[in-house]
Amino acid sequence: MDWMAWTWPTAAFFATIALLLVIFTVLAVKFPETPRVGILRTETTRGDRLFVTLLGSAFINLAWLGLVGADTQPWAMAVCLVYAAAVFRWV
Repeated sequence: MDWMAWTWPTAAFFATIALLLVIFTVLAVKFPETPRVGILRTETTRGDRLFVTLLGSAFINLAWLGLVGADTQPWAMAVCLVYAAAVFRWV
């Protein structure tokens, strides 16, 4: 990873997103889904909810860094997991 000056947490972050994309692609092929209407009153699919989750998690982490600091950043991950569960359940 030296050629891009990445740290291992950065590489793990992007590897996780790549893995999620592969998993969701396999799920879409194996178990086709019809869009559903949630609390946003728009039709969403698994991929839409994944995008909303990733975008919201980025904002949660940025807000956490700005308001709380980096010392307790793992707690932001817990907040993101709760947020992700809520998005996939109700959106």
